[in-house]
Amino acid sequence: MPTFTIVAGARPNFMKIAPIIHQLQKQQAKNPAIKFRLIHTGQHYDKKMSGDFFEQLNIPEPDANLGGGGGTQAEQTAAIMVAFEKELLENPTDLVLVVGDVTSTLACSIAAKKLCIDVAHVEGGIRSGDLTMPEEINRMVTDSITDHFFTTSEIANENLRKSGFSEEKIHYVGNTMIDTLLAQMPRFEKPEGELFEQLKPKKYFVMTMHRPANVDQEQKLKAMIEAILEGTQGLPIIFPVHPRTAKNLQALGISSPNLHLCEPLGYLQFNYLVKNAKGVITDSGGITEEASVMNVPCITLRDNTERAETIHLGTNELVGTDPAKLKPYLEKVMAGEWKQYQGIPKWDGKTAERIVDILIQHYS
Repeated sequence: MPTFTIVAGARPNFMKIAPIIHQLQKQQAKNPAIKFRLIHTGQHYDKKMSGDFFEQLNIPEPDANLGGGGGTQAEQTAAIMVAFEKELLENPTDLVLVVGDVTSTLACSIAAKKLCIDVAHVEGGIRSGDLTMPEEINRMVTDSITDHFFTTSEIANENLRKSGFSEEKIHYVGNTMIDTLLAQMPRFEKPEGELFEQLKPKKYFVMTMHRPANVDQEQKLKAMIEAILEGTQGLPIIFPVHPRTAKNLQALGISSPNLHLCEPLGYLQFNYLVKNAKGVITDSGGITEEASVMNVPCITLRDNTERAETIHLGTNELVGTDPAKLKPYLEKVMAGEWKQYQGIPKWDGKTAERIVDILIQHYS
């Protein structure tokens, strides 16, 4: 019977692998000969991803933590590859399953293929076309050596076909991030604290910004925040902020009574805020998926996206990184004239089920 190794390195990875683990556990209950190991590469250490995070997502503690965090991109890639190769030699497996597009995805795929172990890529085939993004390099390299692509959209399928991959390698299954979202939605909870107690549904915005293009150029960051403050017409803006971005904002003297900086929030708390928000302003990819399924207006401060289905069928609009272009989009949100979620095929909460069925069929 098959043995699988599942890799996660950054916080969004755990949301993507949680439903796959749940499905494998269900299969194990029927057939104990099915084995899997969960490996945390240690790429991101986040106190919110300690015990309570695994508890929130109802997933077991990892079988190993490779401690691959820190250093430059190259140093981190090398450290993870060395540690993961050792893990695979000590614990042989039939298949390594990687998710998303972080450094760990790339590093573990290469280490596995060098040992002639099959690789499955969950979220294979997505492309932004922007080679300045480390994530795009990670996607392209990982996909070039992948044996099984588990894709989220017909757009991703087409990207893979254009690259010459055969149909039997491409498995159009849906989005495991949405499996997690739909499973956890009944458990969403309001964050604790006076700030959150005062919020009224659909009377505030949620904002996230972390990409260097938005947060590292001082004057651009200042202009963007000013445009957001003007366009949201005094409604509270909740901004869970990374320390580096907070430091940049402080240095620029940016503050406003309705701009509320807070610590990064847990999964259940953050998505509670998104679900009840008037709109989301972000430069993240995953949030555009979640906001779309929850039918919350989403403004993306990027010039490209690897998740075009969130624009065609979701509630996402790609505004770009020019603050001057923001105004008409915020006016639409404020007027309640935003487009509605159309439904994205196979984003139905059953993606992990489809993935595990395919894996067991191939490796039994």
